[in-house]
Amino acid sequence: MPLMKTISGFRGTLGHPDGNNLTPLNTVGFAAAYGKWLKESSGKDRPKMVVGRDARISGPMIQGIVVNTLIGMGVDVVDLGLSTTPTVEVAVPLEDAQGGIILTASHNPKEWNALKMLDHNGEFLNGVEAAKIIEWADAGTFDWVGVDDLGEVTQIDDYIERHVNMVLELPYVNLEAIRGANFKVVVDGVNSTGGIAVPMLLRRLGVEVIELYCEPTGHFPHNPEPLAAHLTDLSDAVIKEGAHLGITVDPDVDRLAFMSEDGKMFGEEYTLVAVADYLLARTPGVAVSNLSSSRALQDVAEKHGGRRIASMVGEVNVVQAMKDNNAVIGGEGNGGIIYPGLHYGRDALIGIVYFMSLLAEHGGTTSELRATYPDYHMSKQKIQLTPSLNPDEVLSTMAEAYAGENVTDIDGVKIDFDKSWVHMRKSNTEPIIRVYTEAPTQQEADALAHRFMSEIAEKVGV
Repeated sequence: MPLMKTISGFRGTLGHPDGNNLTPLNTVGFAAAYGKWLKESSGKDRPKMVVGRDARISGPMIQGIVVNTLIGMGVDVVDLGLSTTPTVEVAVPLEDAQGGIILTASHNPKEWNALKMLDHNGEFLNGVEAAKIIEWADAGTFDWVGVDDLGEVTQIDDYIERHVNMVLELPYVNLEAIRGANFKVVVDGVNSTGGIAVPMLLRRLGVEVIELYCEPTGHFPHNPEPLAAHLTDLSDAVIKEGAHLGITVDPDVDRLAFMSEDGKMFGEEYTLVAVADYLLARTPGVAVSNLSSSRALQDVAEKHGGRRIASMVGEVNVVQAMKDNNAVIGGEGNGGIIYPGLHYGRDALIGIVYFMSLLAEHGGTTSELRATYPDYHMSKQKIQLTPSLNPDEVLSTMAEAYAGENVTDIDGVKIDFDKSWVHMRKSNTEPIIRVYTEAPTQQEADALAHRFMSEIAEKVGV
């Protein structure tokens, strides 16, 4: 299985014999390269950083390697233990740290793990800084400190609760309406740290919580990507319990999806649409999403007198576009909500409080709320890469074939048609080319995706 070194961090599988995976030895190299960057960027001989992990099985081993490597470089470490990606992000500036590392492979299955690296703001590194770390990790030359200069570890085990408290204090959270609605919610925590954070937040909101897979054992009960095909147990539980809705997150709690009371998905793309609807009604302005996200966000922004700006795919790109345009809200169509009122990072807990506020004020069912939004349908497909297949050549070929259409090439190739679009790009997290489409019906979206996958196969011999 592959080892991926990208702007999204160092990500790979454990235990495969070919050596092209995440091993204890290269984990030391990645952590040491980050420690070198931390010292150079901060100008400190003894910088401080924050580390936290999701509940996946390899987490304690990888965390032990990372923490002790950084200690050996003279870096002080604030260890949050079991945590969430957004919790680590808010902890970095609160601890006056110069950076942070989150140990999580996000939505990838249990055999994967990763090091996701943060700067002093608790934000993901940009491409230039990430490239430095990759180069240093490949070189493998580091400066280790003597015994008198070893870093020290401070353990803090209540940061998820602190994070919940900060979310509850955000503007426009309608605590009174949520508590008055007497919601019953089923939570699928995929046996990771969402099983800690989400029920804690909901109970503070006065919500009755039915827990499903909320023990942080790391034994994921299903594919951890929050897609409808993986959430049949949640659908069954919502209907059986007579719940108002279901909530699920990925293992590190930066992606959020809702399920309506009828057991059907609210729509992962519509997580951001609904939250933006709530916030833009109170603070009109700019909303940002990436090129692969639904046109529905544009419709909602325009309804409130604002506009939608599209960025390259990737959280760091969405964040930069948000900063450049002073955006009110941003995120990605995979259920990632970024609200700068707390921090510039995808945060499922923020999404939950604003969605629950919207639903409580709406007064109807979750499915009735969904029916108030434009009805677009997406198809998300992928083409597995092989060593002989050059993804850049594939995308260049498709751009040339459709040069007469409305083509955007800042991130792969996006072709906008009158009532639909297709976006083809190589993934930052998996060895694949993603083929996303959107159209007025699911049938049209699926057909468009399969049409382009067939054309790629014909043109480049996939």
